[in-house]
Amino acid sequence: MTSTKLPKSAHSSYPWRIHELTRDFRLEDVWALPTPGGPGELPRLVSGMVAGHFPEGAPVLVRVLWAARWKIGARFGWDEPKTGLDSRVPSLAGRLPDDLREAPTGPDTASFPFTALYLLEDEWAAEMANRTVHVVMHLAWVPDGEGGHRGRMAVLVKPNGLLGAGYMAMIKPFRHLIVYPAFMRWIERTWQAQTDGPPLAPR
Repeated sequence: MTSTKLPKSAHSSYPWRIHELTRDFRLEDVWALPTPGGPGELPRLVSGMVAGHFPEGAPVLVRVLWAARWKIGARFGWDEPKTGLDSRVPSLAGRLPDDLREAPTGPDTASFPFTALYLLEDEWAAEMANRTVHVVMHLAWVPDGEGGHRGRMAVLVKPNGLLGAGYMAMIKPFRHLIVYPAFMRWIERTWQAQTDGPPLAPR
């Protein structure tokens, strides 16, 4: 199964809870992930994503671009703590309604650049922020139309003024032509490498 870039309506037409939190964000990309499975396997997908170490195993060009981004960020202070969540921008955790505030957040994200917001049966959301953007990653688990299920990923962004808008425009061709294809292949390998044990359940 391959990944497929989807129209934005594939995310916006679903009654996901993330819509309540991101009305001031822009939906950037939506992907059908190469993760075929059965019902209830979203926690497995989230665990694999969080535990992985992208871009290890990606093509050299992707690793070079990835390293360059972090070196540039360090040079200009894009990723300093004062530019992140609850510093430059408030965390979306402050927008959570009571039921989502009490929901589990999923596996530990200490080694992952995103901070989890909530984990439900069919959706997981996490966020990150730096000097350029505030980003939300939304993973969902949906029927595939063929009797199974697969993951779906949406990326929502809130650029930080002209700097953020310029940054997003600058990286768009690299993201779509180089980084995303490699990222999808990494997700597929991670999914296939996971054990065949029972799906993890939200705590």
